[in-house]
Amino acid sequence: MSNVPLLPVILCGGTGTRLWPLSRASYPKQYWALAGEHTLLQQTQQRLEGLAHLQPPLLICNEDHRFIVAEQMRQIGVKPSGILLEPMGRNTAPAVAIAALQASSNNNDPLLLVLAADHLIQDPSCFRAAVAAGRDAALAGRLVTFGIVPTAPETGYGYIEAAESLDPAKPVPIARFVEKPDVKTAETFLSSGRFTWNSGMFLFRASAVIAEMERLVPELLNSCRTALKKDSADLEFLRLDHEAFAECPNLAIDVAVMEKTQLGSVLPLQAGWSDVGSWGALWETADQDADGNVIRGQVINEDSHNCYLRSEHRLLVGLGIDNLIVVETDDAVLVAHRDRAQEVKKIVNKLQARNAPEGRAHRRIYRPWGHYDGITEGERWQVKKIQVKPGASLSLQMHHHRAEHWIVVQGTAIVEKDGEELLLGENQSTYIPLGAQHRLSNPGKIPLEMIEVQSGAYLGEDDIVRFQDNYGRD
Repeated sequence: MSNVPLLPVILCGGTGTRLWPLSRASYPKQYWALAGEHTLLQQTQQRLEGLAHLQPPLLICNEDHRFIVAEQMRQIGVKPSGILLEPMGRNTAPAVAIAALQASSNNNDPLLLVLAADHLIQDPSCFRAAVAAGRDAALAGRLVTFGIVPTAPETGYGYIEAAESLDPAKPVPIARFVEKPDVKTAETFLSSGRFTWNSGMFLFRASAVIAEMERLVPELLNSCRTALKKDSADLEFLRLDHEAFAECPNLAIDVAVMEKTQLGSVLPLQAGWSDVGSWGALWETADQDADGNVIRGQVINEDSHNCYLRSEHRLLVGLGIDNLIVVETDDAVLVAHRDRAQEVKKIVNKLQARNAPEGRAHRRIYRPWGHYDGITEGERWQVKKIQVKPGASLSLQMHHHRAEHWIVVQGTAIVEKDGEELLLGENQSTYIPLGAQHRLSNPGKIPLEMIEVQSGAYLGEDDIVRFQDNYGRD
């Protein structure tokens, strides 16, 4: 029993709208370096190193983020055991079910360590000790969750009440889960010593959680079985069947299983945990200067106090301001009082209601071959800066509604146009007529950078007809 493998299951869903304008649907907070040089996703994997019988992680993400996930794992030298692609968000219960079914498909029954990709833990060694402390209970069939020891009467988290006194050395049975309380109730919870915050992190045998799902949410489990049975391989990814997965109820694992099971146990965790749920939370967990400020990027600050000041592109100046969040990105600037940081989600909802692009994506859009930045645009034209990774190629494609001019500013490009190849170096250019089949490749060892000028009646990204693609895109 002691050598049972430990399989990390990293859930990469979520959009982190309260960290707008940095976190957006096209590039959510888990893929940003918010606390250190590595992204939250990368840190989630890195903090596991040293755990006994650790296996390569199983990651579950939105299909739109698959190449971001794969690239970020590659950057830290990790080859996942699998990357499962959800065709749409269905909360955490279907994701956990899919992971458990996939993990047990080879007559294997590992311990699953279910983690969110967007949490911050400041004391990784303490976290690893808690995982080790929960191992025996999980091997015995308990469904272990890690409860965060409260530091304040927080009303933004759900709570877990233990059936007996909490023990940092071993999990104890769960009495009940409690939804987000008011301040007075939270103060009562804090004084009792039996309540922890619900972290959404779990440790259990694959067979144990499957058995409880079979009993409590059989329709969800059956939909997940079908989605896996009808899956399809796509390069290093596994696509779940769209129709079957869409039938899954939209349920959190807490609601589907943990609140109903008699097998739940809670283990208290004090490891500097944060779900990084707002800019205010990020300010609280970051290192502050003598005036209580957190400074990131190109920032000049004078006589400001207790502020979070972050610049991604342009110079940001803070002069004589207090208790503010100021975040600059390529196309939007947020200025908010620190006490109102949780309300940023309201602004995102307004942007989405207006169908404003700033509510969904940045100007920089990532693709498996590199990325492009929108620079400027007019009624029938737009300008982009494109960067192609060494050895990478765009798809062989054509456009019905636009023509393109390409100008190389760094590196070397191979341009395929209607069956003919052209080699371009710096300061050289070419023209792609409307309707021409074309492809752009980088044969060099440094990134290829070029300026693209598009002109035509319609410039949307859906005006692409692909004939051949190295990345399995339609």
